[in-house]
Amino acid sequence: MSTLGSISGHNLGAKPDAMNDILREKVLEYAKDFKTSWVNLGQALYSVYRDKLYYSWGFEKFEYYVEGELGIKKQQCLKLLKTYLFLEQDEPAYLKKEFTESRDPINVPGYESINVLRMAKGKKELFKDDYLKIKKDVFEKGKDAAAVRKDLTAIMKERKVIDPDEERAQRNEASIKKAINALNVFKRDMETLQLVPEAIVEEASKLLDVLEMEVQH
Repeated sequence: MSTLGSISGHNLGAKPDAMNDILREKVLEYAKDFKTSWVNLGQALYSVYRDKLYYSWGFEKFEYYVEGELGIKKQQCLKLLKTYLFLEQDEPAYLKKEFTESRDPINVPGYESINVLRMAKGKKELFKDDYLKIKKDVFEKGKDAAAVRKDLTAIMKERKVIDPDEERAQRNEASIKKAINALNVFKRDMETLQLVPEAIVEEASKLLDVLEMEVQH
């Protein structure tokens, strides 16, 4: 008999409100389990990967094992392993049972959110306070991956160091493109209206060639 069946079948004497409360608690528990169940898989797969256990099971490579026996794509599996290792090495408190038990399901971070935090850890553009804020959003507020990724992108743009030479080169290129557009309009109008000698139009064409080569370079 299923757990839900046991809840409804063995509590026939309970009041409806009491039964509803029991079910509600079970749903909260299952929600936490759902969000954290990947940890056990990550831990087990890491042992398989580290000790090359897949050899003894007839698989030449780790990806052959996870794809052929588990139906998990190589890239997804590697992301899972990296996220698990990140927790083990940098955030071991998450792996303790007390972490989940002390939080409401809505504040328990999911796998994808933790993976975004893992990637943020290696961003040289982030200040320590930036990372700590993202970490707090993930581990204390349970912020979903899309929102965390959006915040990270915004911070990265804010913190990006602009190279003066690169910025100058971009401005120069933009100016040249404006000049090319203006010369194209001039050349077309002068050819159509014949307002200037043909030699001037030819000189404009040569200048256009030079400018376009500069942009391509």
